[in-house]
Amino acid sequence: MKRKYSVFHMNVGSCSDRYCGSYGPAYSLSQLFDRIQSIELINGVDLVATPDLMKQSGILGREISSRNLQVVSIAADIFSQEKWKKGSFSSPDSKVRKEAVKHAKEVMDLTESLGGTLLTIWPGQDGYDYLFQTDYIRAREWFSEGMAELCDYKPGMEVGLEYKQKEPRTHSFVNTVGTTLLMAQASGKENCKVILDFGHALLGYENPAESLAILNQYGNRLAHIHINDNYRLWDDDMIVGTVRVHEFLEFFYWLRKTGYDGWITIDQFPYREDGKAAVEESAKWLDYIENLLDSANMYEIESVIRENDGVASSRLMRKLLQGS
Repeated sequence: MKRKYSVFHMNVGSCSDRYCGSYGPAYSLSQLFDRIQSIELINGVDLVATPDLMKQSGILGREISSRNLQVVSIAADIFSQEKWKKGSFSSPDSKVRKEAVKHAKEVMDLTESLGGTLLTIWPGQDGYDYLFQTDYIRAREWFSEGMAELCDYKPGMEVGLEYKQKEPRTHSFVNTVGTTLLMAQASGKENCKVILDFGHALLGYENPAESLAILNQYGNRLAHIHINDNYRLWDDDMIVGTVRVHEFLEFFYWLRKTGYDGWITIDQFPYREDGKAAVEESAKWLDYIENLLDSANMYEIESVIRENDGVASSRLMRKLLQGS
């Protein structure tokens, strides 16, 4: 089975962290798109609407289409600037909340002009750090009100909420699959959905396959998938398959079980590795896992699941990794 793989445009470049401004050379926007185009299994691109990207919005269509790439989504930049330090859609300052909505609508306009159908909302600054710091109920009400306004702005476009347990805040409002599902439902809009980040699910001690099943079962709210790997202690954003092979196998089985045929976006931060090479390695791992399932007996997997026995499950995992 061949799936549609995408990557965030900045992930094939050089990354920075809190200790080092850059671990590699700087790349222009054109160079980043060239690097993406050179990865055989990647056909889509996700963008982040930073101020710098918005300044170059006029050339994006030409740059992307000339390389036969498809815009999958654009993420609103509601996390990397000082004005969002106390939140965006949940900020206690009504002016900031209005600015967040205004920016997101501009991103939706750009997404539509480039042929995309998904607005990504990762509200990294929407949360709290200290007890007695926030009104847990009112903040989420403000957030859902903002999502409803965005959903009404373009009913034909999906607004995807990407959840994460923590970082940069110690506690995020949009933090688990269950909470995010409830917040999407609270918007009252069918096009308010959830983005499942495999690494974020791991960080929150979720089983990504179960999270996928929950989103399918309760309202079919899954909009999109981000993929990466980690050790569960932090959002390490590592090369796919280098840590959690078994979880990826079960996750991709449940992608088939639930009928997901949308894009899967590689979202990783290869700090010390070459960005293009690391993303290419993730794409090859994803393709390898799909091939393992192509050679598997789906009826046998179903039978083992019905058996509900840990030993049988262990045997199955060994057999799947053997490619038979």
